[in-house]
Amino acid sequence: MSDVVERYVRLGLRLGRHVDGFVDAYYGPPTWSAEAEATPPVAPAALRDEAARLVADLDGGVEPDLDPARRRWLRAQVVGLHTSARRLAGERLLYVEEVEASYGVRPRAVPEDELAEAHRRLDDAVPGDGPLRERVIAWREAQAVPVALLEPALHSLLDDLRERTARTFGLPEGEHVELELVTDRPWSGFNWYLGDLRSRVSVNVDLPVLSPSLGHLMAHEAYPGHHTEHTRKEAGLVRARRQVEETIFCVGTPQCLLAEGLADLGLEVLVGERPEPWLAGHLAPLGIRYDAEVAAAVADAGQALADVRGNLALLLHADGRPVDEVVAYAERWGLLPRNRAEKAVQFLTDPTWRAYVHCYADGLRLCRSWVGGDPERFGRLLTEQLTPQDLRAAA
Repeated sequence: MSDVVERYVRLGLRLGRHVDGFVDAYYGPPTWSAEAEATPPVAPAALRDEAARLVADLDGGVEPDLDPARRRWLRAQVVGLHTSARRLAGERLLYVEEVEASYGVRPRAVPEDELAEAHRRLDDAVPGDGPLRERVIAWREAQAVPVALLEPALHSLLDDLRERTARTFGLPEGEHVELELVTDRPWSGFNWYLGDLRSRVSVNVDLPVLSPSLGHLMAHEAYPGHHTEHTRKEAGLVRARRQVEETIFCVGTPQCLLAEGLADLGLEVLVGERPEPWLAGHLAPLGIRYDAEVAAAVADAGQALADVRGNLALLLHADGRPVDEVVAYAERWGLLPRNRAEKAVQFLTDPTWRAYVHCYADGLRLCRSWVGGDPERFGRLLTEQLTPQDLRAAA
């Protein structure tokens, strides 16, 4: 067991005592987590200093036999933990610096001119007459999936995506995903990785789930997204190579950026850039309303609106704008009804997830650029320890 690996994992577990949900997954040595839970929380300032020492040791060449790529990955992760500890210890960090130190990307606001152009394109794509926002809301909400049909649809998609993932990338024997519907959560979907090649995927039904999102949701959370990455790395890195650092997944680290980027890219890699006909093939037999042609036109026209979430976070945390003003921005530029705008901002005000939103759009851009349509490169994201800097250097 590498000493720096044990220090890294234990540091993450100790930080997790201070922030609910900070440790997204853990299946490492049970004595380490039991010890972290049984002892009083370590003061954030002490954890900050511990993280700084670990970065210095990694830079100083401690454990010289450690593989350089593994050392680089560990260092990036520890810098992320150090950033979280600094914030917990009361240090005031500029929001953009916090995001960059945590996730390896520097966020930028998307100009409203680009969002306005997306609105103009949507005006042509969305059926009906009248103001654009009202038409977009009416069209989206008309795609709501009846709760009674939601699980059959999700299972149909899950089975198909699993078969495609196994054929294209391979899956460890014995892996398994279970589905559940939940309420009262800040997110729309979540993968709880349980270890031993198992995941529980939760789908939030606080708001009606829309049919155009279902394929992406299952690809993102399960195949070839989060579940696939976790199981491939548990089998290949943890079990085969004893890289215990992979048994912990902490929010606030570059690992999250690449995980979200590859998960958002997954459906495109498996099904192609236009998955709408494939999705219709699953939904039509269940009687779920879905117009593949219109959905494709709307998705293509509104791509830039994915960046609205990043603008919302910057308004909240960099500019200090009031929540009501940010909700109004989400309504205007994201073309969202009030309840969905409030849900989007709720995610950004959660202390665990305040900076996390940048992992999605920025992670997708980075992963898509690096993969370049090559499934072999996507497979490397599922199996190797890579950092955002690695991807930028090789793009």
